Amino acid sequence: MNGRPQASIYVTTEAKKYKKRFIEYIKQQIQEQQFQIKIDKFQFTHVDATWYFPRIDLDSNNQWKLILDSLTEAGVWMDDNTTLERCKRIYYDNKNPRMILEIYYSEQVGIFDNQSQLEKFTSNCIQCKRYKDGKCSIYKKALESRIQEEIQNMTCTKFNRIKGE
Repeated sequence: MNGRPQASIYVTTEAKKYKKRFIEYIKQQIQEQQFQIKIDKFQFTHVDATWYFPRIDLDSNNQWKLILDSLTEAGVWMDDNTTLERCKRIYYDNKNPRMILEIYYSEQVGIFDNQSQLEKFTSNCIQCKRYKDGKCSIYKKALESRIQEEIQNMTCTKFNRIKGE
């Protein structure tokens, strides 16, 4: 397009039908399992899969896109760019091909290992001139999992205490 190479993914009619049925199944399982959805663009989610393929010439790498897109459309998370997917096992079962997914939220929030680490970092931020109602670009990028030179050992090197506090 416009002199540049462009790649696009072709989705077959069969894949579209599968995705539609799968989304309905996911929504049903969310209710049955009383899965508590956390809609937070900085929340990472683990997706562990055990595959039972009907043939040995299939691989799990080709399966993820459709599955993650379906989980996104079903409302499990805001965007699949925060998923940490992992193939735990692969089996071959031509009589009952299937997959088992285990979905659970990570303790990680942005670059922080857990909520406690984020809260400790934030407690300094709110005392800084740069913070101003959570609008510090360093803080915002840290929540977006961006590595920055300004953060060393989970401490902001640009910290500048508000006078009088």
